Amino acid sequence: MPLLALETDLYPADLLDREAAVPGRAWWVLYTMSRREKELMRRLLGAGIGFYGPLVKHRKRSPEGRVRSSYLPLFAGYVFLHGDDDERRAALATNCVSRCLAVSDSDELVRDLKQVRRLIEANVPLTPEARLEAGQRIRVCSGSLAGLEGTVIKRHGQQRLLVAVEFLQQGASVQIEDCGVERID
Repeated sequence: MPLLALETDLYPADLLDREAAVPGRAWWVLYTMSRREKELMRRLLGAGIGFYGPLVKHRKRSPEGRVRSSYLPLFAGYVFLHGDDDERRAALATNCVSRCLAVSDSDELVRDLKQVRRLIEANVPLTPEARLEAGQRIRVCSGSLAGLEGTVIKRHGQQRLLVAVEFLQQGASVQIEDCGVERID
């Protein structure tokens, strides 16, 4: 089976960069039916409805020894929708959505999603994190991830920066070194 190219995971491209909330539009978290995230995103794209469903490259070795790559959702089962009530109903009508959750603090969600997008664009190995742990809040001072804020966690003896989407209580982590970070008080 051939590798499919990376599909659109953010529409429109400037969705996360918009400064102010658009009147009549809100953020919604759509919980999809099992393994239907990409189908939902294709349908939303076709309908011109704003969404974000972060996709990350996943590499796996086949039993024959060949390396296969694919793009998988970072947050399995979730797609973030930005639209009005009619667009939300159109998304629900796709038969890909199990539940729809209203986002109470859209500014916090957009800030978290921007950071996740930046991690993906940095093209560093990411580890999906479905459980958040208490730890020190830090900010990256140098390198391609400068300015990102998150929590330090330990996984398998490695220090990692956890960037979380608080609304979902999920996130992604990347390995970090002590020398390039500063503590946030």
